[in-house]
Amino acid sequence: VVYEQDGVFIHSSCGKNDDQDSLIAGILRVIEKENEVVVDWRPLDETLDTSNILYAGKDSSSVVEWTQTPKEKCSRGADRPSSYEAEWDMVTTVSFKKKPHSNGDATTHANGESKWSFLFSLADLKSIKQNRKGMGWSYLVFCLKDDVKLPALHFHRGDSKLLIKCLEKHVVLDESPDHERVLLVKTQKSLSQSFENLLDEPSYGLLQKLKKDPYTVTMGRFSKVTNYIFDSFRLSDPSNQRRPPSEMADLIHDTIPGLKINQQEEPGFEVITRIDLGKQPEVSRREPVSAEEWAKNMDSEGRILDVDYIKRSIFKGGLCHTLRKEAWKFLLGYFPWNSSKEERANLQKRKTDEYFRMKLQWKSVSEEQEKRNSRLRDYRSLIEKDVNRTDRTNKFYEGEDNPGLILLHDILMTYCMYDFDLGYVQGMSDLLSPVLYVMENEVDAFWCFVSYMDQMHQNFEEQMQGMKTQLIQLSTLLRLLDSGFCSYLESQDSGYLYFCFRWLLIRFKREFSFQDILRLWEVMWTELPCQNFHLLLCCAILESEKQQIMDKHYDFNDILKHINELSMKIDVEYILCKAEAISMQMMNCKELPQAVSEILGIESSSVTPDSDTGEDESGAELSCPTLLYQSISTPVIAANGTQDSTQQTSEMQSLTPA
Repeated sequence: VVYEQDGVFIHSSCGKNDDQDSLIAGILRVIEKENEVVVDWRPLDETLDTSNILYAGKDSSSVVEWTQTPKEKCSRGADRPSSYEAEWDMVTTVSFKKKPHSNGDATTHANGESKWSFLFSLADLKSIKQNRKGMGWSYLVFCLKDDVKLPALHFHRGDSKLLIKCLEKHVVLDESPDHERVLLVKTQKSLSQSFENLLDEPSYGLLQKLKKDPYTVTMGRFSKVTNYIFDSFRLSDPSNQRRPPSEMADLIHDTIPGLKINQQEEPGFEVITRIDLGKQPEVSRREPVSAEEWAKNMDSEGRILDVDYIKRSIFKGGLCHTLRKEAWKFLLGYFPWNSSKEERANLQKRKTDEYFRMKLQWKSVSEEQEKRNSRLRDYRSLIEKDVNRTDRTNKFYEGEDNPGLILLHDILMTYCMYDFDLGYVQGMSDLLSPVLYVMENEVDAFWCFVSYMDQMHQNFEEQMQGMKTQLIQLSTLLRLLDSGFCSYLESQDSGYLYFCFRWLLIRFKREFSFQDILRLWEVMWTELPCQNFHLLLCCAILESEKQQIMDKHYDFNDILKHINELSMKIDVEYILCKAEAISMQMMNCKELPQAVSEILGIESSSVTPDSDTGEDESGAELSCPTLLYQSISTPVIAANGTQDSTQQTSEMQSLTPA
């Protein structure tokens, strides 16, 4: 229940009199279910009864009535729980039909219950009519699709603003251009809906689904976007059923406004000339760091003797599994690298006390308190849904009443207390799951997760600035690496690299097997060989798939489908070698563009912007490339005059933060 208001009346004899008998008092609720959001109103005497859950039918009057047929009555056994949650578990088992209109008077069932109760899905909402401002208490009239109108709901206690605010979390409401009192439901921007029920949707049905089910989760859109984009093409083989690539590209651009790379908003773009990076070196990997090797690198007080050596060794080979529980605490920053064993024990004791103080905060919230805290309810609802579908095939989380699931839930709820502004966003359970699996301890897993979220925080913020910056940086790196491939992607409306969204959001969690992701993450956490190594991993994967994408002339739909189908098929060791080779290519380059140096955190004293005259050091005039996005007075960074004149160079336009 994400909204609840009592004192919401139906005036069953509007315009006749104001007798109390003509007013039907009820409770209005908005309930978030697994695959939809429903609005429910029912008289006070029915609020704990499931037998009167009724569906709206069309009628000539704006005041309509509903009833169930006797054979459709849902019997309730003595053992049936009467809680509100249990009621909603039953909704899908009940069907209804309309009862003929009877002059607008409230009638009752044989058992004395009213027939005015109704519910509807937000997917069926067309518009909301409001009363004029300053005209007594506020009221709303819900108009469903096919012009079905529900009875006017009068808010005798407070106004309807909170309800509208609640609904706007799930649908887009715009004022009608024809009637200022009417709010229209817009559905074309509903990509961020509940994606789980769309996983097998072919591409030709994508637009229909968008129009049909506008249910959204306030912050859940981040982790859901690529599930929907990728998986909606899973069954899209028949070419005659496909939407034109340009139409699908436009749809994605329009439906993810927070991610759209808007050239007018960006602080500046830099034109850099592609240079020859040379051949990628051969790279090999070593065996994982063993417990013996780890122990040899510690002194008598438990301090690590050579931190750089340990980090390099982990980067080149990872860790044996028995070491992860201890080493990850260092890699994630929970334990300081220079701390002694005694200092770490004292730290754990303090952090344990701090953790359980925060856990007690949400554990001690009563049901009555939670009714008045919509954000906490939203967080709990999202967490409970996500926990029940996170890594359930892993033995650590499989089965019912699994203690691993309970810990996953409790840690995520406690994190909401730690960072209430961010709270919980769908996708965060994916980041916690491997950490808890390795730690096997609630407190240690929580503080390691906190450290990981410090790195990942911007990925989950509402403005998506972290995601947008990473996509821009990835575009810059990929264009330097292979401008021809970038040009091909742009020709197929794929230049924004949206298909990499999920990779970046949850650090490849759904692209590799569970054991491989443990290896990949610990390598990335060393922060070697440069910053933003995860972007080079993206480049490595894309470069590996370039040949197939270009040789088979994949279009927009094909690219999305192909990238999605890579999940669980990528060789982690091969990609780590390739990404390291790319990093060596770039770091060995004496003429690396400044923008790339900044992304990778590489100091490059040999890179100097050319003068504004458009000439290189030898006096040869440089061609003036056309800016792809916007013109700014950023100097051109080019290869110097000693470059072999036989080498081809092409202009590279890249989006880089100024």
